[in-house]
Amino acid sequence: MVIKMNKMFKAIKKLFRNIGKFIDKKIILPITKFFVSISNKFKGNGRNFEKILTRKSGLIIVSLIIALGVFFIADSRSTSLIETSAEVLYDQPISATYNEEAYVVEGLPETVDITLIGRKSDVYLAKQLPTNDITVDLTGLKPGVHKVNLKYKKALSSVEYKLDPSVATIVIYEKVSEEKEVNYEVINKDKIDSKLMVEDVTLSTDRVYVKGNEATLKEVASVKALIDLKNLVDPQVGEQTLKDVKLVAYDSNGKKVDAEIVPATISATVRIASPQKEVPIRVIPKNYDDIVFGKAISNITTDISKVTIYGEESKLEKISYIPVYVDVADLRENKKYSLTIQKPTGVRAISENTVNVTLELGDETSKEIDNVYLEYENLADGLAVQAVTADSTRITVSVKGVQSVLSNLDPTTIKAYVDLKDLGVGEHEIPIIVEGSDLRVKYAPKTTKIKLRITEEKG
Repeated sequence: MVIKMNKMFKAIKKLFRNIGKFIDKKIILPITKFFVSISNKFKGNGRNFEKILTRKSGLIIVSLIIALGVFFIADSRSTSLIETSAEVLYDQPISATYNEEAYVVEGLPETVDITLIGRKSDVYLAKQLPTNDITVDLTGLKPGVHKVNLKYKKALSSVEYKLDPSVATIVIYEKVSEEKEVNYEVINKDKIDSKLMVEDVTLSTDRVYVKGNEATLKEVASVKALIDLKNLVDPQVGEQTLKDVKLVAYDSNGKKVDAEIVPATISATVRIASPQKEVPIRVIPKNYDDIVFGKAISNITTDISKVTIYGEESKLEKISYIPVYVDVADLRENKKYSLTIQKPTGVRAISENTVNVTLELGDETSKEIDNVYLEYENLADGLAVQAVTADSTRITVSVKGVQSVLSNLDPTTIKAYVDLKDLGVGEHEIPIIVEGSDLRVKYAPKTTKIKLRITEEKG
């Protein structure tokens, strides 16, 4: 009560201080300037002016002029102060009183707007004075639908207050609770170094209670602890504990459910790791068949041969090299390229972003490599494949490149195969595909297609 009275006195003191400033600015200062200007005009006749002011009749006239001026100014000011005005206080909070442990209340607005109506001076003072929040007392109300009046304690009886809304229709439910398992979700992963990643999270508890009305609890499909990486003090490899981790309830569609969770927050230990792997760069020529006639690639060199990649270990294990594609269509002479290294799927960061590649050309020659074994790929389960003719298990491959490259070519690095994906029982004519590990060489099967018979596998 003493604090409120002190605040009220401070507000009144502030009001009179503002009135004093107004009088000083609007009355005293203009009158002073008026007499100074008159004095300047009568500078040459200072004695005559002084005589006028020292005479009794002169003083009466001057005093009358000043009194009239003050009267008109004060009258206009007082008129403005007693004029009726209205102001709106928006989004004023509502305070509800009820047993929060036993009941859930729905339909009660969080805020209301208050319209203050009265004299300008009273409205101004009412805005300065401390006031209580809008209150609603639900004590004693049982579960069900109720209409309740919102109440507001007036700061000044001379000011009229109107609430919008002034009445609320609410529904009171009995509060029930249910134990739920807590999982976690890591958010704001981009807020830490891309070379780092969350390897594991340990929560301080894996069970919480969700409270609310029965219908709300039925909506809750999961409860997640939101591990916000923005809150890590100094993200680096190792463990760090996050306190006050927020818990959120979700329905089966991933939408948030407004339910009370006990406890509302937990702590979590976050283990940060930086899985990495060093892999070679592999330059792959595109449109090699469109290189200028009679030429072939004799040498491919790069300024870096390996890069370090960062990401989940399970994904890094599947990556044996980083491909860099260079378009050699219409290439006629030696050429240097500056190429961007694209991150493969699952890689969060890479140690180098660009690589400089130099391609050297030479005169093209060709030769044939016999007895390359033909492989079958993507055969469906429960089926068997066999060649229609005996000579269909091996083929001859034509290779083209510069002489020095072909002379050192290892035939075992050549792979010939047919893709049996989506093929069923019966005879099929299938195109032969040839690949080789040396990308400076052009590979082509002498026999482009082969007939194969697919049958059901005998038990």
